[in-house]
Amino acid sequence: MARLNMRFPGGRDRALTLSYDDGVQTDVRLIDIMKQHGLKGTFNLNSDMFAPEGTVYPAGQAQRRMSYSETMACFADSGMEVAVHGADHPFWEELPQSVCVRDIIRDREQLETMFSTIIRGAAYPFGTYSDATVEALRACGIAYCRTVVSTGNFALPTDFLRWHPTCHHNDNRLMSLAKSFVEAPKQQKKAMLFYLWGHSYEFDGLNNWNVIEEFAQYIGGKDHIWYATNIEIIDYINAYRSLCFSADGTRIYNPTLIEVWFAEKGKLFSVAPGQTITIA
Repeated sequence: MARLNMRFPGGRDRALTLSYDDGVQTDVRLIDIMKQHGLKGTFNLNSDMFAPEGTVYPAGQAQRRMSYSETMACFADSGMEVAVHGADHPFWEELPQSVCVRDIIRDREQLETMFSTIIRGAAYPFGTYSDATVEALRACGIAYCRTVVSTGNFALPTDFLRWHPTCHHNDNRLMSLAKSFVEAPKQQKKAMLFYLWGHSYEFDGLNNWNVIEEFAQYIGGKDHIWYATNIEIIDYINAYRSLCFSADGTRIYNPTLIEVWFAEKGKLFSVAPGQTITIA
């Protein structure tokens, strides 16, 4: 058996995901842009920090937190993932372990109640963390957590609880990275992942909505890119890594509920949930 290379759903060799923090009014405009171009992503919310209903912000204020009702209207049935960002947006690594765990669980519980779902993702408040923070997240049933450390590359995460993004949207390499990602030869050996992050209020603060509009227009609507939320990517990678192989590598069994794709010797294969296939 030659080397196998993971492929995303449909045999695609690259995926794109976005991650935006804090639950602010400008998320509405960002989601509209994302939907227009077929992009998907994850929004990380602080469930103890909703603005009072009817809050009116001063003219020109960029960071405007949404109320509970605005949050529900924005994210319910949006097709985007909602994830943990600390109920009160604290520095998790500075909290006693028990308090850190309580904040994570509180945010998770409240968001799950709001959206009638199971929340398994997170982003670090302020981007800071420690080994103890990582263990707290693991204990709370969190499957992944995003940092703010830009890699500048398209590698898949090796540590889901220290998931480093490709870049922030204000990175001056944004469009050059996007071009490299889109124009890389198809069916290359390794699967590629572009992970963009930020805060949507930054577009108002810097008056640069053109940045995300240009990015979305350029990178959206491509048949060879899988557009996914953070948790969809994690679940897919885990499904691929759960494949069971015979000793000689020619029989492959998929014990998961997700169809998995891979390339071997330049040929595409897929294994349906519960299926065993044989490859030459």
